[in-house]
Amino acid sequence: MPLKILVIYGSYRTDRRGIRLANYILEGLRTRGDDAVLIDAKSVGLPMLDRMYKEYEKGTAPAAMESLAADIRAADAFVFVVGEYNWGVQPGLKNLTDHFLEEWFWRPAAVASYSAGRLSGVRSALSWHGILSEMGMVVISSALSVGPITEALNERNEPTGPAGKFLDRAFATLAQDLTWWATAAKAHRVVTPPPY
Repeated sequence: MPLKILVIYGSYRTDRRGIRLANYILEGLRTRGDDAVLIDAKSVGLPMLDRMYKEYEKGTAPAAMESLAADIRAADAFVFVVGEYNWGVQPGLKNLTDHFLEEWFWRPAAVASYSAGRLSGVRSALSWHGILSEMGMVVISSALSVGPITEALNERNEPTGPAGKFLDRAFATLAQDLTWWATAAKAHRVVTPPPY
């Protein structure tokens, strides 16, 4: 049975390069047989956090929030595609994640970071490990770090050059590890459902 995996991307910039990595991961997971879905924070368009999803009376949350809550609850795993802004996390992606809490519980998450430079967004990735763990996810040890993003993936989301070859190898490991953790967590959630 295929796993449902949400690939969550958070850039709001006009000339987004990280979407290449999000699309590459999405296609890679689908090729492996997973039911992978892209969640683009910019397209979802949640307001700046005022009230979390759980703070709304049942049936009164904004439609986009209600729909995303259902997608998160139905997911077996997540891949967060993260850029780095001034050594930190992207505000749009952080805003999206903060609207929810219990919905994330007891599922594995992978972090794939990128940047236009050689550091590949790793400082942001390090921050996301703590954030996602605090939100009830198990962050797997395998990670992707891609940079410069335009040297690793072309406009068609295809790997190019030495950086692209490394990306293909690293993605295979990440996908295998994420599948292991997602399968284990899915089996255990049948025995002990998440508390939401």
